[in-house]
Amino acid sequence: MSKRWIIIGAGGHGMVVAETIEAMGEEVLGFFDDDQTKKNCLDYPVLDSQSFDNDTNDIDFVIAIGNNEIRHAYAHKGFSHKRKVIHPSAVISRNSTVDSGTMIMPGAIVNAKSNIGKHCILNTNSSVDHECVLGDFVHVAPAATLAGNVEVGEGSLIGMGAVVLPYVKIGKWCKIGAGAVVVKDVPDGKTVIGVPAKIK
Repeated sequence: MSKRWIIIGAGGHGMVVAETIEAMGEEVLGFFDDDQTKKNCLDYPVLDSQSFDNDTNDIDFVIAIGNNEIRHAYAHKGFSHKRKVIHPSAVISRNSTVDSGTMIMPGAIVNAKSNIGKHCILNTNSSVDHECVLGDFVHVAPAATLAGNVEVGEGSLIGMGAVVLPYVKIGKWCKIGAGAVVVKDVPDGKTVIGVPAKIK
C-alpha cells in the first residue's frame, strides 16, 4: 500500500510537490490551503481544516509553501512531518544526510558529506556540492548553486540562479538575490544582491 499524503499549500510549489509525490509512486489525498475559495488543485480536492486529523498514522503531511517564514510557522503549529519528499530524478549522495520534512525537487543534486536540515526546499535543478551544511527551513531556489563547504543558516533563501562560492557562510534568515554571486560571508538577516553580491 502506498503512503498517502495531504499537501499544505495549494499554490505553484504545492503542484510541483504533488507531481513529485506521484513520481514517488505514492498517493495524494488532497490539499489544505488557507484560501477556502480554492476547491481543487490538479484535480485533487482542497480540504478544510476539519477534513483530516494530523495524528492519523497512515497519512503524512508536507508543508509545500515556498516562503520560509510561513513554512516555519506551519511546522510549529504541529504540521511537522517526519518523511521526505524526493523526486526520483534527484541525485543524493549516499554519504549525505537529508533531515525530515525536506523536499527535493526534479533534477536537484546533493553531493558527498553534505547535511540538509529539516523542512528545507532544494528546488528544481539546484545543486549543493560536497560538505555543505544547510540549516532548517532553507530554500535553495531553482538552478541555484552552492559550491563545496558552504554553510547556510536557518531560514535563508538562496535565490534563483544564485551562486555561492566555496567556504562562504550565510547567516540565518538571509535573502540572496536571484543571479547573485556570493563571494564572502553574509551576516544574519541580511539581503544581498548583485555580482559580486553586496548588502542591499
